[in-house]
Amino acid sequence: MAARSSAGDAALRRAAEQWLLWDKNPKTSAIVKQLLAEGNAGELQKYFGSRMEFGTAGLRAAMGAGISHMNDLTIIQTTQGFCRYLEKNFSDLKKRGVVIGFDARAHLSSGGSSKRFARLAANTFISQGVPVYLFSDIIPTPFVPYTVTHLKLCAGIMVTASHNPKQDNGYKVYWENGAQIISPHDKGISQAIEENQEPWPQAWDDELIDSSLLLHDPYAMVNKEYFKDIQKQCFHRNINKETNLKFVHTSVHGVGHKFVQLAFKAFGLSPPFAVPEQKDPDPEFPTVKYPNPEEGKGVLTLSFALAEKDGAKIILANDPDADRLAVAEKQESGEWKVFSGNELGALLGWWIFTCWKNHNRDTRAIKDVYMLSSTVSSKILRAIALKEGFHFEETLTGFKWMGNRAKQLMDQGKAVIFAFEEAIGYMCCPAVLDKDGVSAAVITAEMASFLATRNLSLSQQLKAVYDEYGFHITKASYFICHDPKVIQQLFDNLRNFDGKNTYPKSCGRFKVSGIRDLTTGYDSSQPDQKAILPTSKSSQMITFTFANGGVATMRTSGTEPKIKYYSELCAPPGNSDVEQLKKELDELVNALEKHFFQPEKNNLQRKTE
Repeated sequence: MAARSSAGDAALRRAAEQWLLWDKNPKTSAIVKQLLAEGNAGELQKYFGSRMEFGTAGLRAAMGAGISHMNDLTIIQTTQGFCRYLEKNFSDLKKRGVVIGFDARAHLSSGGSSKRFARLAANTFISQGVPVYLFSDIIPTPFVPYTVTHLKLCAGIMVTASHNPKQDNGYKVYWENGAQIISPHDKGISQAIEENQEPWPQAWDDELIDSSLLLHDPYAMVNKEYFKDIQKQCFHRNINKETNLKFVHTSVHGVGHKFVQLAFKAFGLSPPFAVPEQKDPDPEFPTVKYPNPEEGKGVLTLSFALAEKDGAKIILANDPDADRLAVAEKQESGEWKVFSGNELGALLGWWIFTCWKNHNRDTRAIKDVYMLSSTVSSKILRAIALKEGFHFEETLTGFKWMGNRAKQLMDQGKAVIFAFEEAIGYMCCPAVLDKDGVSAAVITAEMASFLATRNLSLSQQLKAVYDEYGFHITKASYFICHDPKVIQQLFDNLRNFDGKNTYPKSCGRFKVSGIRDLTTGYDSSQPDQKAILPTSKSSQMITFTFANGGVATMRTSGTEPKIKYYSELCAPPGNSDVEQLKKELDELVNALEKHFFQPEKNNLQRKTE
């Protein structure tokens, strides 16, 4: 055993020494030199034990030294691999090029920042004769897929860690269709990274790009064209100009402020009040524990205070890279209601369909209209589609699936007018095949302004949607678990519940009527018991359908140490005993936690507000 561990230690030292030959960032190389001098195998393991995994979401990790972190050298290596993979796939790469954008993240101790990473990535492509459209300033993530589509480029890179903690960064990749990559591209890129680890001759000379004819700045063009394109979703300019409704906007120390102000202007709305402490980008995110509006009211404390002061009824909150949107509304009682992702999805779905219907007098056109949502999101769009006559499809979790499916449908001449996921992501405008918190914010503002002319609040309209299409009560949360073995064991137990290869027949008093396991590909509701949606052995995901009409999905997160669950109870139109439905769902969720998660036995940490 000692021999094996000393061999492992020697391999770690070799990896660190190799790193020092290649790394020209004085801060990260100093960290590695110190590690080698101290000879602490445990610490070396942390930095050199395993390379960051390049998946369909690209990279997401803490900034710092070594192959397991985001830093100058791992960005150079990743981009070299990506460049070689694109050369293999596109004979016209040197004609069309790529786009690169970045957010405002920075990490003083390792000298890493999104802007620095973006410049190094641009330099890698330019050194190989590939044109690069590098944004000269911070942008929202949706601007990258928009630019890929608008300029017909081969690919896009966005350097961002979205709403992750401040020490993290990420590298998100889009394909030529304007959607995030899906398999097998991730595997191909990953392999190409492994084959291209030694920095190319000019890899570190990023100042060379400033004088290169291959460098273009799309900032001004996209700021004009994007806002022109989203205006196609503006249907009530006169109401917008005259509304007395006031809005507060927070960009949570991220990039969204300027762009949401411009979006309001494009729709003829007065600008929203910006939360002053949070409107400017700050990589320290000083006023929030987590820069994630999904985490509930804690992130919105300053927004509530400003809204009370200025008499605003509605709060719009973007996450730091402005691809997500949270919305809160002041109720008659004086309380604030923060809408869940599913509730806002129901409202936007209703609104976008209503606008479509009012502008398309030809009733036959509805046969080509589609809406999409992910399989763990509310089925409310399905209920609206059934009653109104358009198509609804569900995809696997994540906008990569919805973006790719939307493009397929659009290429067949279909109109995909809306897609959403419960994690507060909305695609309201076909010019961006990804979630977009900027267009979603301004479309929500127009919807609220229109409803105000009918003396309706967003909450009242949500109830009207449920009255018409049936109540859809949802409840979602997560447990934190840092031990992959425990997670594996938990899901193995569910697959061997009453003996080998048997799933649970009940959960407490709730009878299980159907099971779909997208890790193994099993679906009890299909004649051949094979799931229709694609399966993935690398992530866990099981959906239980219950005899009472309830549905619950348990899945692992691709970017965080979480086991998530999503539950929903759907009632047909006319069943308006909401309190009874909520009580039933609460009991189902309690049973799910107690019998399937077993948090005490598995030492799981609950989500805290």
